Amino acid sequence: MRRDEIAAGLAEVDARITAACHAVGRDRGEVTLIAVTKTRPAEDVRILAELGVRDVGENRDQEAAPKAHELTGLPLTWHFVGQLQTNKVRSVVGYADVIHSVDRVRLVEAISGEAVRQGRRVGCLVQVSLDDDPARGGVAPAGLLELADEIALTEGVWLGGVMAVAPLGEEPAKAFARLRELALRLQEQHPRATMISAGMSEDLTEAIAYGATHVRVGTALLGRRKPFVR
Repeated sequence: MRRDEIAAGLAEVDARITAACHAVGRDRGEVTLIAVTKTRPAEDVRILAELGVRDVGENRDQEAAPKAHELTGLPLTWHFVGQLQTNKVRSVVGYADVIHSVDRVRLVEAISGEAVRQGRRVGCLVQVSLDDDPARGGVAPAGLLELADEIALTEGVWLGGVMAVAPLGEEPAKAFARLRELALRLQEQHPRATMISAGMSEDLTEAIAYGATHVRVGTALLGRRKPFVR
C-alpha cells in the first residue's frame, strides 16, 4: 500500500517536472529530483530507491545519520539541505555527499577539516539569502563570490553552485530570477559550479523556469509530514 502511494506521488512529481521543463524548452534530464525524506522512515527511502530515485535530502542530523547508516549500500546520493551548526559537522560529513546550506567561512573550514580527516570530498553549495531573515540562513548576495572562492580553494570540499529558498510573501519567480543572475555570475568565475538548488513542492515550476538543476521535494512526493519526535 505504501509503495503504491509513493509510486503515485513520484509519478505526479515527475510529470510536473517534465511539464515545467517542456514549458521553457529545457530537457527533463537537466533537473534532478531530490526526495526530501525528513520525518519519514527509512523504509520510505528504500521504496524510493527501488523506484529509481537516487538523490535523497535530509535537514536534521539526528534523524538523517541513523537513517543513512541503516541504508548503507543503497545507490543513493545524500544531500544535507538544512541549517548546519559546526558541532554537527563531524556527523554530517560522515554520510552527506553534498551540503546545500554553506553560508559562512567558519562552516567551510569545519567541513574541510572533517572531510580530510575522514578521507572524503564533500560538495558544498553556497546558500544565498534572498531576503533579510537570518533565521533562514544564507550569505548576502554581495558575499557570494568571496565565499565561493574560499570553498574552491579549500581541501576536502568541492564547489557545486548555489542554493536558495524563496522568501515568504514574494512571488517565487522574482526570487528565482535573482538567484539565476547570481548563479551566472558565479559561473563566470567558477565554470564547473553549475548546480542551482531551488524549488520545493509548491514552487518547483517557477524554479525550473529560472534554471534550477536540483529541486527539493518532500510533501508532494511523500504526503504531509508527521511531526518530528526527539
